[in-house]
Amino acid sequence: MKVNVKGHIRDLLAFRGLLPQRRKRIARAQAQPIEPGLINELAHQLHPERQFLSISEIREESGTTKTFRLIPGRNQDSSGLAFFRAGQYVSVKIDLAGVRVSRPYSISSAPSEALGPDGFYEITIKKKEDGFVTRHIWDSWDIGTEIESSGPCGNFYYEPLRDADKIVGLAGGSGITPFRSMAREIAYGDLKVELLLIYGSADEDDIIFYDELEQLERDSSGQVKAVHVLSCEEVTLEGCEQGFITADIIRKHTDIDHSTFFICGPHAMHRFLSKELATLDLPSRRVRRELLGQPPSIAQVAGFPHPVPDTTFQLSVRVGDSVVQVPARATESVLVALERANLAPPSQCRSGECGFCRALVHSGDVFVNPDGDGRRFADRQFGFIHTCSTYPISDLEIEILRRV
Repeated sequence: MKVNVKGHIRDLLAFRGLLPQRRKRIARAQAQPIEPGLINELAHQLHPERQFLSISEIREESGTTKTFRLIPGRNQDSSGLAFFRAGQYVSVKIDLAGVRVSRPYSISSAPSEALGPDGFYEITIKKKEDGFVTRHIWDSWDIGTEIESSGPCGNFYYEPLRDADKIVGLAGGSGITPFRSMAREIAYGDLKVELLLIYGSADEDDIIFYDELEQLERDSSGQVKAVHVLSCEEVTLEGCEQGFITADIIRKHTDIDHSTFFICGPHAMHRFLSKELATLDLPSRRVRRELLGQPPSIAQVAGFPHPVPDTTFQLSVRVGDSVVQVPARATESVLVALERANLAPPSQCRSGECGFCRALVHSGDVFVNPDGDGRRFADRQFGFIHTCSTYPISDLEIEILRRV
């Protein structure tokens, strides 16, 4: 085959004709605006900024855990639900005494269950005794309650170009919810992987989905398997491990060299497992993590400056052309301070990963939770923060970059 190369000079000279050609095309164009295309409509359905949902069913999974089934609500601008991948979450928007807050909850149902006119999501929520949002949910959510949420978010899902076809799920407490979604999708034949789930719970009554996980093992013909690890002193369930999820337990039950590890649970579990997994010499590309919200006590995190835990600082917030002064406690994230001031700040994951709450620090000092620092290298260099994982340790001046 013969190839003609014009040369660098002739290629560069060709750019001289671009501007006149563009002017001619503009002159020939119709004055009528272009109507939104089908691609835009499809993109909106697949990735909506918000969804309006309604509770159609509530089930108690344990004494402290409920599953809420969500269907399209009255205000939904389409008849269906946005598609998601097993392991993703929705960020639920809640009004508490006139203050708007958000909380991310993993979708615990399977993606295929969201399809069609009878499609639904399920979110499974564990009540926290000191959690004012879960108390509100327990007291006010009922059949027919209308809820606003984001579209599906997050990267905690199986990707065949990246992950092995053997998944080891390490879960703690309500961190079981994204794995229930994966297990269901495997049992339905729509996700072609093996899932070995090692699930840590405080005691037998605290296990979420125990009977269902056993059923999913049978329905999946062995593609799904669950190993329960209980930290209580007395264990009566057969086949359970006792204690915590250690490297020895992982070695005992998994094919370490040919698996991708997915971890979802509270901050204490992530810190414990980081030390255990370090002994297995796993490459970072084979470990996926999903934190559950903000740490319960940032003052206990290594590196937090202890002279300031009880201090309240002044937070100067630029939102567009306006500037708002907000008190900010050192032990609460910048995001919480903005929510307390009823500024309705943008947020999704609340664990430092997604960057939806990204802001710019103009002056002042902050402490960034090392477990939740999902910033890009350039953002760290030029003073950008994720407000959900950042804590003030001096007076601050910041600029909110996204408005909702």
